[in-house]
Parts: sequence; C-alpha cells; structure tokens
Amino acid sequence: MVAGLFVVLAVIPPPAPAEDKKHAADPSDEAPAARIPRKLVRKVEPTYPQDLKRRSIGGVVKLDLKISANGSVEKISVMGGNPILADSAAQAVKKWQYAPASTASSMLLNVEFDPSSK
Repeated sequence: MVAGLFVVLAVIPPPAPAEDKKHAADPSDEAPAARIPRKLVRKVEPTYPQDLKRRSIGGVVKLDLKISANGSVEKISVMGGNPILADSAAQAVKKWQYAPASTASSMLLNVEFDPSSK
C-alpha cells in the first residue's frame, strides 16, 4: 500500500521589525523581492515518518526560510511543531528551489502532516 502525504503550504510574510523612531525607514526603500513571496519552482515532498502516521500523529510544522537571490533555500529555522515532523519537513524544504530575485528574502512556511491522507 502506498501512503500519501498531504502538504498544505501557507506563505506568511515575516512580522515587520519594530521601527526605531529616530531612524524610521521609508517603506519604498525596501527591495521588492523582500516583500513579495517568491514563486516555488521545484518542490520535494517531505517523508511522513511511518511510526507517526500509524499512530495518527500529525500536525503543522512552522518554518522560517531564508532564500538566496538565486532561489536556493539557505537557512531553515524551525518555529514550531513536532520535532520529528520538523526534521522531515526541513530536510525536504532544504531541497526546494524558488525563482531567482534581485535580493535574498525570507518567508514563513507551514507544512501540514495529515495522518488521514492517503
């Protein structure tokens, strides 16, 4: 029997940093690539650990990605979720490729593991 994996991706813009009242930045100074979500061009599905799937253990893993200008995922920080699922999600997302842009960017990503999916 082939087990499927249902992954829901949600792009959440990172929270705006607190502005320094003396040196408030003009929003027009920010590079457009840092504000606009990057287009995903290659996706690798995470492996759902069979022990967790058999026990109906699922959930959402929250990742903070740093994406280079060339579109490769440079850094992944786990922001929440089951540590075993987080490891699987991070290993897969590290292989993802985004469209190139003029500057590096960051984004928050939710990867859902649903034990009821086929």
